[in-house]
Amino acid sequence: MSAEELIKRITTSPEICHGKPCIRGLRYPVEWLLELLSGDTTEAEILADYPDLEPADLRAAHAYAARLTRIKRFEPLPAA
Repeated sequence: MSAEELIKRITTSPEICHGKPCIRGLRYPVEWLLELLSGDTTEAEILADYPDLEPADLRAAHAYAARLTRIKRFEPLPAA
Protein backbone atom coordinates (compact mmCIF):
# COMPACT_ATOMS: atom_id res chain seq x y z
CA MET A 1 0.00 0.00 0.00
CA SER A 2 1.42 3.39 -0.98
CA ALA A 3 1.87 6.30 1.42
CA GLU A 4 -0.98 8.11 -0.33
CA GLU A 5 -3.31 5.16 0.22
CA LEU A 6 -2.25 4.93 3.86
CA ILE A 7 -2.88 8.65 4.44
CA LYS A 8 -6.48 8.13 3.28
CA ARG A 9 -7.00 6.01 6.41
CA ILE A 10 -6.48 9.15 8.53
CA THR A 11 -9.71 11.08 9.04
CA THR A 12 -10.77 14.18 10.94
CA SER A 13 -14.20 15.12 12.19
CA PRO A 14 -15.21 17.71 14.79
CA GLU A 15 -17.48 15.06 16.36
CA ILE A 16 -14.68 12.52 16.88
CA CYS A 17 -11.84 13.17 19.34
CA HIS A 18 -12.33 16.94 19.11
CA GLY A 19 -11.29 16.98 15.46
CA LYS A 20 -7.90 15.33 16.01
CA PRO A 21 -6.65 13.09 13.19
CA CYS A 22 -7.90 9.56 13.83
CA ILE A 23 -7.74 6.17 12.19
CA ARG A 24 -10.64 5.47 9.77
CA GLY A 25 -13.19 7.49 11.72
CA LEU A 26 -12.62 5.37 14.80
CA ARG A 27 -11.76 6.92 18.13
CA TYR A 28 -8.06 6.13 17.88
CA PRO A 29 -6.13 9.40 17.57
CA VAL A 30 -2.96 9.19 15.51
CA GLU A 31 -0.97 10.93 18.27
CA TRP A 32 -1.98 8.24 20.77
CA LEU A 33 -0.94 5.43 18.43
CA LEU A 34 2.40 7.11 17.79
CA GLU A 35 2.98 7.42 21.53
CA LEU A 36 2.26 3.71 21.98
CA LEU A 37 4.55 2.81 19.09
CA SER A 38 7.36 4.99 20.41
CA GLY A 39 7.23 3.30 23.79
CA ASP A 40 7.52 -0.30 24.87
CA THR A 41 4.27 -1.45 23.25
CA THR A 42 4.78 -3.62 20.19
CA GLU A 43 2.63 -3.52 17.07
CA ALA A 44 1.45 -7.04 17.85
CA GLU A 45 0.34 -5.98 21.34
CA ILE A 46 -1.55 -2.97 19.96
CA LEU A 47 -3.33 -5.09 17.36
CA ALA A 48 -4.20 -7.73 19.97
CA ASP A 49 -5.52 -5.15 22.46
CA TYR A 50 -7.51 -3.16 19.87
CA PRO A 51 -9.06 -5.60 17.38
CA ASP A 52 -10.66 -2.84 15.26
CA LEU A 53 -7.16 -1.76 14.22
CA GLU A 54 -5.38 -3.28 11.24
CA PRO A 55 -1.65 -3.42 10.48
CA ALA A 56 -2.17 -0.83 7.73
CA ASP A 57 -3.59 1.57 10.34
CA LEU A 58 -0.28 1.55 12.21
CA ARG A 59 1.59 2.14 8.96
CA ALA A 60 -0.85 4.98 8.24
CA ALA A 61 0.05 6.63 11.55
CA HIS A 62 3.73 6.45 10.59
CA ALA A 63 3.01 7.83 7.11
CA TYR A 64 1.02 10.70 8.62
CA ALA A 65 3.86 11.53 11.03
CA ALA A 66 6.37 11.46 8.17
CA ARG A 67 4.18 13.85 6.20
CA LEU A 68 4.04 16.24 9.16
CA THR A 69 7.84 16.42 9.33
CA ARG A 70 7.91 18.05 5.91
CA ILE A 71 7.29 21.47 7.43
CA LYS A 72 9.67 24.25 6.44
CA ARG A 73 10.63 25.53 9.87
CA PHE A 74 11.28 23.89 13.20
CA GLU A 75 10.95 25.66 16.54
CA PRO A 76 12.96 24.33 19.46
CA LEU A 77 10.91 22.87 22.27
CA PRO A 78 11.26 24.62 25.63
CA ALA A 79 13.24 22.72 28.25
CA ALA A 80 11.02 20.90 30.71
